[in-house]
Amino acid sequence: MPRSTFSGSVTSPKVDIIVDLGNPFLNLTVDGFLKIGTVAATKVAAEEAYSIVKRGSVSHHNFEHSLKKMCKEGAYWGTVAGVYVGMEYGFERIRGTRDWKNAMLGGALTGALISAACNNGRDKIVTDAIAGGAVATAAEFLNYLT
Repeated sequence: MPRSTFSGSVTSPKVDIIVDLGNPFLNLTVDGFLKIGTVAATKVAAEEAYSIVKRGSVSHHNFEHSLKKMCKEGAYWGTVAGVYVGMEYGFERIRGTRDWKNAMLGGALTGALISAACNNGRDKIVTDAIAGGAVATAAEFLNYLT
């Protein structure tokens, strides 16, 4: 049976938007919002495109619904990312060091703030804070491995 192999490297294009608001805290927060918000909106666009292809029809209502969903998800995840990046940077400045503890504290506080903003109960806020701290810490440790 014939075989073929692929040799080489695959790279993706890199797009970087530089936002200068005159303050590193604001710069990082807005940068996190824009990058993750764009990823979330793109994810929704791909899901909605699949749904449209599966249904086999496009209508003005479906298109409008998809666009609203993209904006909503982009804004939500962008806000979460912006709050997290800002918190992590704030802890870095307060503690005077850059380590995994900043990620843990930033993730925990972000989880608690987002949960409280969604009018969740005390137990849910605590579990969301624990989850946010755990995910942020794990992501930080994974960054050290690569």
